[in-house]
Amino acid sequence: MPSSPPRNLLKSMGTNGKLGDHHPVNNLHAAMKRHGGFPRLSASSKALVLLPLVLLAFIFFFVYPKEFELQAMMSACAPAATGAYAASSSRLAEPALVRKPDFRLLIGVLTRADLYERRHLLRMVYGLQLAPGNNLTAHVDVRFVFCRLYKDDQRVLVPLEILAHGDVIILDGCEENLNGGKTYTFLSTVAALYADEPYDYVMKADDDIFFRLPQLVDSLGAMPREDMYYGATIPCDSMDPFREYMAGMGYALSWDLVEWIATSEVARNHSVGTEDMLTGLWLRIGGKGKNRFNAKPAIHDYRNPVPVDQCEHEFMPSTIGVHRLKSNPRWAEALKYFNFTAGLQPSKFYKID
Repeated sequence: MPSSPPRNLLKSMGTNGKLGDHHPVNNLHAAMKRHGGFPRLSASSKALVLLPLVLLAFIFFFVYPKEFELQAMMSACAPAATGAYAASSSRLAEPALVRKPDFRLLIGVLTRADLYERRHLLRMVYGLQLAPGNNLTAHVDVRFVFCRLYKDDQRVLVPLEILAHGDVIILDGCEENLNGGKTYTFLSTVAALYADEPYDYVMKADDDIFFRLPQLVDSLGAMPREDMYYGATIPCDSMDPFREYMAGMGYALSWDLVEWIATSEVARNHSVGTEDMLTGLWLRIGGKGKNRFNAKPAIHDYRNPVPVDQCEHEFMPSTIGVHRLKSNPRWAEALKYFNFTAGLQPSKFYKID
């Protein structure tokens, strides 16, 4: 038998079983009918609803504009960047343009493995000229070239140089004799080593010549890039570059000539003998080197107290290269004349009178 409903529920129900007039639901319906839909809010309820809206309007119309004005005032009052800081900021904002080199030059200094002191001196002399800030218009690499190592101490000390400097080329297949085919081996090896990234010019240089790189670069910059043979003409009394050949102290070949030498039977079959004379012979037999340029008197020999030939003369402001610097005093004399230590600053760590 079903149970009877609770008494409090019976009180809110009419005789027909519907909800009574005083039930909360009926009261809500009645209030909505009296006020046209929703019940009227009290004053406190209206305040709670309106207050957030007023705060939002205040922030939007008054606070934001003032904040922008304050930022503008702070920017206007900030001190303007001047001097080094302004320049630095400008450099950061605009990346500096790096000028593409006019050409690429490889200088191969043909030397011997035992001449550690000479290589140390040459690294300083050329390193200072290649330092950033000297603004050479060409890319110049200096490499020290010798034939296979044949002493136990060389097999230890030369690798130390390679680890420290990375500027050594050890030729395979040649003996340490300048006139025994070393120049041919150097040029043919270079053609293979740098085939993927060739130079415009390759220069063969002795280890007793001092090149002033800015002057050398300026001189080569006016030269053709192909079929070019550059140096100091031999014989010494001649200024005609087509008469014989360029002196072995230092001469430059364009890259196409280096490639030709590497594959030429003419050069391969005439590789032993006086090396600078042979280079001229190769070009003459092969019909190469039609663009020839004599750099004398700017490339010359050191002047002896009693001159031996006309290739010798005194240093000049226009000197490009000085040959026969066989001793440290001669190197010091040349470097002093060209004011090579001008950048040395006073210091408490040394005193040089």
